[in-house]
Amino acid sequence: MNEITGTRPVPAGTAVRRALTVLAAAAAALLVWVVADPIGGAGMHARGQHVGPAAVLVSTLLIGLAGWGLLAVMERRAKRPGRTWGITAGIVLGLSMTGPMDSEGAGTYAALTAMHLVVGAVLIAGLGRTAARVRS
Repeated sequence: MNEITGTRPVPAGTAVRRALTVLAAAAAALLVWVVADPIGGAGMHARGQHVGPAAVLVSTLLIGLAGWGLLAVMERRAKRPGRTWGITAGIVLGLSMTGPMDSEGAGTYAALTAMHLVVGAVLIAGLGRTAARVRS
């Protein structure tokens, strides 16, 4: 335990596991997009704009990095960071499900909903596994 901050150091390899989790979420979102748009012909339009692969990757990476940062804060502040992470991330996922409502067409709605659920599942489970169990 670090005497100055009262926190335990992050175990070796945690940053690598978290980075791989964020990349896995981005890959999963891109896979859903490939199945829905070029293969399935969903058209992928929301708010009057085409949802392309760059937007899918960038938004997923940004959300994943934000989640990583939030988990790091929780590990410093929360008594049970893993549990706090799961609850908070679940609420954020629920709120994010309003996003696909702006989609144009049933195919786009289904694909965007699937993307949100897949990314949420990967990030919640993957980052949650790396969370410190109990803060001292």
